[in-house]
Formats: sequence, C-alpha cells, structure tokens
Amino acid sequence: MLAEIAGGIWTGSLALLADAAHMAADVAALALSLFAFWLARRPASAGRTYGYHRAEILAALANGSGLVAVAIGIAFEAFERLAAPAPVRAGPMLAIATGGLAVNVLGLWLLREGRSDNLNLQGAWLHLLSDALGSAAAIAAGVLILLFGWRLADPLASLAIAALVIHSAWSLLRETVEVLMEGAPGHIDVDRVREAIRGVHGVESVHDLHVWTITSGRVALSCHVCAIDEEPTARLLCAVQQRLRAEFGIAHSTIQVEPRDFEEAEEIC
Repeated sequence: MLAEIAGGIWTGSLALLADAAHMAADVAALALSLFAFWLARRPASAGRTYGYHRAEILAALANGSGLVAVAIGIAFEAFERLAAPAPVRAGPMLAIATGGLAVNVLGLWLLREGRSDNLNLQGAWLHLLSDALGSAAAIAAGVLILLFGWRLADPLASLAIAALVIHSAWSLLRETVEVLMEGAPGHIDVDRVREAIRGVHGVESVHDLHVWTITSGRVALSCHVCAIDEEPTARLLCAVQQRLRAEFGIAHSTIQVEPRDFEEAEEIC
C-alpha cells in the first residue's frame, strides 16, 4: 500500500493511487474481520443469548460498504482524468503494480480456505481479489502507456478497477442484508423443510415455521408441530430434529409440539 501511494504520486498514475486507496480499505477490512472473529468467540451472556456471532455479519456489512465508497471515489477521480489526461511514468508504474499483484495473490492464497462458508472471511477475500484485479488493470495500463503512449489507459484502468470493486461488493452486501433481515438462507428451501417435517411419522401439520441465519454456517429453525395424539412427544421431537440435521444441516432447532386441539385453545388464550 505504501509503495503504491509513493509510486502513484511519483509516477502520476491514478491507477496506482486507486489501487493504493483500495489497499488502504483492505487494511481496515482485514483488521475489522480479525476483530470480528475474536469477538465472535466470546461466550453468550444473559443479555446476548446468541453470543457475539453477529459481529462477523456486521463486519461483512462494513467491508461491503467500504468497498462501494472506495469505488465511487476512484470513479470520480477517473472521470476528471479522462477530461484532462495527466502524464504518467509508465516504467516505474508497471514495476510497482506488478509488486502489488504479487502481494495480493499471496493474500488470496492465504485466505482461500473457508471463504465459501463465512461471510466475514468472504468479505476480506473479496477485498484482496478486487485489489489483485486492480493491480492487473494498472499493469495493463502501464503496458499501453509504455508501448503506445496512450494516457487515457490510466483513468480507464481506474474505472475498470471501480467496476470490479462494485461487482465484488454487491453480492457480499446482498447476502449480509439477507442475514440481518433474518431471511431464509439461500441454500435452504423452506417449503422442502416443511414437507420434510410433515413427513415424519406422528406429525399431522406444521405452522409458524421460521428459518434464519445467526451467522455464517449457523442456521436456526423454530416451528410449531401439531402431533397425532397417541405419538410420544420425546420420540417425535427426536425424529424431527434428526431429519432436520440429516437433510438440511440444521442443528439448532426449537420445536413446539402441540395436540390437535391446541390451536383452538391458543385462540381463546
């Protein structure tokens, strides 16, 4: 990051400065992700019965929002440069951008495991991916300026970086907002869950079914199950929970078992 800031000022390259600004956001993003992982390990308390697992989701939201802010700033500066292209020292720009690409590829390799299962880690990984692509765009701009003297390549590469950043941020923000809105996880079909519960021997009907995500990889479910009267409650609960765990990977479930006439009694209450 420091090399690209110094190099961007020295060479006059907006693409390098854009990549450096993005790396600065990455420093904050990686620090925030690390802090969120630490906070999520704290035990639950009477005031926070789910613990601090949502800290990882809040970190992912902050990282996605930071990516968007960086992209907008880069785009504004790039449009100004398109109107008045500035001279750029292409050789040093190319060398510094190549170093930036190498560092980002190393970071991507270090964070490659687990990113598909954790939004916080995915946010950090996306920061590095968009940075690596930004370095690649800066390299391409340096080559075009060095070979053909095409100054517009620098702001155009910056716009490409901004577009890549927005693209990587969008999916992260969408998934994060879904978790915070307690929507059903994308990989779970709630109708299939309902049918699976109804398919358990002794279950007559299912209502008040809710499925949500506490944090990445931790899905919760609650529902009311109307049972056939002669079915033992303990056996029924065990059968439903086993099916939820086996078919959908839902380990945290809260199930209220009700007799047939309970809904009528509930309305009176």
